[in-house]
Amino acid sequence: MLTVLMVIDAIIAVILIATIVLQSGKSAGMGGSIGGGADQVFGGKAGGMDALLSKLTMVFGAIFAVLTVIIAKMSA
Repeated sequence: MLTVLMVIDAIIAVILIATIVLQSGKSAGMGGSIGGGADQVFGGKAGGMDALLSKLTMVFGAIFAVLTVIIAKMSA
């Protein structure tokens, strides 16, 4: 049972890393600080894929945390 949970935890970790890497940055480097400032001033929100990836990151992060705590409790 512990081995199965560890494998699932590793899979969730890889998925979590993928969702974080696929998200676009909050600023696009130097160009974002000059031209992209208007998005923040006028209340621009993350839309479409960015919003989905953000929610998936939170969900997979919570699942990863809970699974890790369960594994730690079972192995102690």
